Amino acid sequence: MSLTMTIVMLIAGWLAVATAMLWGVLRISRRHHHPAPTAPAEKPRKQHAEHATAH
Repeated sequence: MSLTMTIVMLIAGWLAVATAMLWGVLRISRRHHHPAPTAPAEKPRKQHAEHATAH
């Protein structure tokens, strides 16, 4: 086997492994994705601080 063919096969193997790992990560992240709530929860209203009247 020539040196060129060895280098090409090494790169092709690396690309195959990288593609398989990316596919696995995307599959796991899609399966474990928690959907966002459809309606946002209401935020509690802030209570306004009133000034003390000391007169």
